[in-house]
Amino acid sequence: MNAPVPDQEAESSLMEHLIELRMRLIRGMAGVAIVLVVAVPFAKRIFEHLAMPLLAALPVDQAQKMIAADPTSGFFAPIKLAFYLSLFVSSPWLIYQAWCFVAPGLYRHEKRLAVPLLVSSIALFFVGCAFAYFAVLPAVFHALTLFTPDVVTLAPDPAKYLDFVIVIFLAFGLSFELPVAMVIVVALGLVTPQQLKASRGYAIVGVFVVAAVITPPDVVSQLMLALPMCLLYELGILASRWALPRKRAQA
Repeated sequence: MNAPVPDQEAESSLMEHLIELRMRLIRGMAGVAIVLVVAVPFAKRIFEHLAMPLLAALPVDQAQKMIAADPTSGFFAPIKLAFYLSLFVSSPWLIYQAWCFVAPGLYRHEKRLAVPLLVSSIALFFVGCAFAYFAVLPAVFHALTLFTPDVVTLAPDPAKYLDFVIVIFLAFGLSFELPVAMVIVVALGLVTPQQLKASRGYAIVGVFVVAAVITPPDVVSQLMLALPMCLLYELGILASRWALPRKRAQA
């Protein structure tokens, strides 16, 4: 019997990877769909909870409601929120499916480094979103209502409010990934913890610039993003030293 030629082996291996990728994608989308089906019946109540930071900041003599400028806004905003929530809740499952796809091609030391980073990235993203909801949004809306003239009624459209909140969640969730990014660049040998420590001053300036760009144009939200990122930078310096022994062990 003739042995398979290299081209046939490569084609067979490629097909196996594509089949595996399709299976992982299907499982990931199935997980999102299941969470979405569960969340849709509660979409209205979930949106009401999401609106609480704004409604709590409104003056007592003002109606605690939003105004839908678009007739469909009151319907699509909760459904859109349910979809975002399904992605948020099922993100560990999606990351697990991606991990199962790439893990067989990693070395043992790469797996030992990747697993803590994946767990930390998920946890930090959730912590960032929770910080945005419980600390940032109430402070931002309180500042907005404090400086809003009495002749102006603050009653945003539900869709625009949802877009505003999602941007805040993404900004803080991704910003809280800073320590993970610092550990990765150190593990790749691009920088050293000593270089990160020496660049602290430039990093602080960069943090305030990033906060001014990705947050709403108010000092409160910018400070509430910049200050935690400065602390996270210090945490990243400490965490990056953890990657050094592993990297040296590989040499």
